Amino acid sequence: MDMEKIKVLFVCMGNICRSPTAEGVFAKLLKEQDLEEYFVIDSAGTHAYHIGEAPDLRSQHAALERDIELAHLRARKVIMGDFEDFDFLLAMDDDNYQTLMDACPEEYKDKISYFLDYAPHLDTREVPDPYFGGKYGFERVLDLAEAASVGFLSMLQKTGSINEKVRQ
Repeated sequence: MDMEKIKVLFVCMGNICRSPTAEGVFAKLLKEQDLEEYFVIDSAGTHAYHIGEAPDLRSQHAALERDIELAHLRARKVIMGDFEDFDFLLAMDDDNYQTLMDACPEEYKDKISYFLDYAPHLDTREVPDPYFGGKYGFERVLDLAEAASVGFLSMLQKTGSINEKVRQ
């Protein structure tokens, strides 16, 4: 029997800093918990500034310090099919959330949320863009992505989404 996987898309503006970092962090968490086979994960940008490029080297270096490999990822832009294909589209900030909501067909809007909604203890909905800042900004993105990834996976486990996949 072909198992239906949980499909998650992480979204930021250019898909070279925040969303690939979130994808890498979540992939590491899934691997640590032996849940990779139940997911399809990807990242994309709301703008086409960096299509085909690897993540920003500063993102890659910060991630590598936590044993997260991002070099194989390539930037792409969100396409209309993503709204139907993915179960969750997780926006990194207000601008990206609004861009997704504006582009999304009405029947798929419930798939869009803020990534940091899964880490309510952080008291913020926005993952700040580290592009024009220093190393601390990239570390902060990793910290936020780790907290939200744990919260997101926990939500999936509590709602039974993962348990259904494991039983199939």
